[in-house]
Amino acid sequence: MLAREARHISRRLRGAVAVNKKSPVLGRQGAVYELAERSRAISHGGIGVVACVVSRARLAGEIDSSLDLLSSHRPYFESDHVLNVAYNALCGGTRLDDIESRRNDAVFLDALGVDSLPDPTTAGDFCRRFDASSVSALQDAINRARSRIWSAQPATFFSETARIDADASIIPTTGGTKEGMDISYSGIWGYSALLVNLANTKEPLFLDLHGANRPSHEGVVPLYDKATELCRRAGFSDILLRGDTDFSLTAEFDRWSDDGVRFVFGYDAKANLVDLAADRPEDLYHGLVKRAEEATKPRRKPAGVKDTVVAIRGFKNIRTVAEDVTEFSYRPGNCERNYRVVALRKDLNISGAAALFATFRYFFYITNDWDLSPDEVIAEARHRCDQENLIAQLKDMRALHAPVNSLDANLAYMTMASLAWSLKAWCALLLPVTPRWREDHLAERRQLLKMEFRTFLNSFVAVPCQIVRTARRIRWRILAWNPWLPVMFRLADRL
Repeated sequence: MLAREARHISRRLRGAVAVNKKSPVLGRQGAVYELAERSRAISHGGIGVVACVVSRARLAGEIDSSLDLLSSHRPYFESDHVLNVAYNALCGGTRLDDIESRRNDAVFLDALGVDSLPDPTTAGDFCRRFDASSVSALQDAINRARSRIWSAQPATFFSETARIDADASIIPTTGGTKEGMDISYSGIWGYSALLVNLANTKEPLFLDLHGANRPSHEGVVPLYDKATELCRRAGFSDILLRGDTDFSLTAEFDRWSDDGVRFVFGYDAKANLVDLAADRPEDLYHGLVKRAEEATKPRRKPAGVKDTVVAIRGFKNIRTVAEDVTEFSYRPGNCERNYRVVALRKDLNISGAAALFATFRYFFYITNDWDLSPDEVIAEARHRCDQENLIAQLKDMRALHAPVNSLDANLAYMTMASLAWSLKAWCALLLPVTPRWREDHLAERRQLLKMEFRTFLNSFVAVPCQIVRTARRIRWRILAWNPWLPVMFRLADRL
């Protein structure tokens, strides 16, 4: 049936490309609405598969065994409140008030087999019940469920290096009474959200929250350690910590090295390091070897609009002419051993209204790995920048958002809302891979892991679905085809 639907839409789209001499195809249609008397449907049919993933990970049980925030359950348990916020994000909700739409949708309630959902006010009150220890307990509970998903992966999953990234981002707020908020160096009021994630699967492992005036690395050391322990307990043997210059915490280098943890961090271009790099003989430098790009059909390069505006306005224009690399041994002041510093020298051409000259700028990376080539060290540091895309996705889905009135409550909300992104990753990790279609199935898994959250909602969750309640089960009957349905059916079959 799925193959027939795919062939039908393919023929229809091909046949539609023809000369049209009559009238535009859009803008002249009318609509007559009526309320269905017997058919009952929802617009988020994919949420059923997500609910099966939650059951497979035994997430609800982990949350309820870790949190004791409610004196009585009338009728909701702690896990119901947590999943209510996560499901709201998975259905496209961007604020707590959007819960009301699902709460008043009788068919949605029937599909999940519940009589009601907590209302937005109750959800906000639940967030305010958290303190720092209960937020930590919630994150640990989610990570225990995450370990069950990881345990279902093949041995090749754990043979790769577990790359743990950390970075912080400002969460602005226009409120004036939110406890813990502060003003950042750039004049933005709000919070600083610290994210520690596993780069392999783009899963957020830990979150922390501070006032916007705090250093971005504050509180990261215990989170690095907890993430390392989580990955090792799951089965990863090789751990690599990554971060920018703010996360190059030299006081921890010796301890991490003794623990067998590798790291690659950016390092501040201090005057003594710049002098060391500048004094290196030229024959100790080599051109940076960049990652080879896939060959594509050559095409004419469009005109550079930016360059034209810069030239007209007489702005300073900086162009990289060449990138050269060298390395040397260096002992930071807080360390008792030497570490490897890779120096990247950028040859820059700086032009402007009245200047044209060349200059060098130096960028430094420090690591305890002496086996990687210098180019690979720089590649690891640059690949960490993909974490910015994850942060942008969490902001776009409003997981990094401060809707309630205290620091711990907002951190609890962020943890619950970011669970929606983890559930997307779990859907990808649980996709079955059959030997005959191995390459295609692995490609689908990678695509789902990298997929933007909004695309995931439109392709995987926002599937029109008729809900048929029978005596023994609830049947979800898909009403419209899309290209991701074969993947969703395959996952549903496994679950």
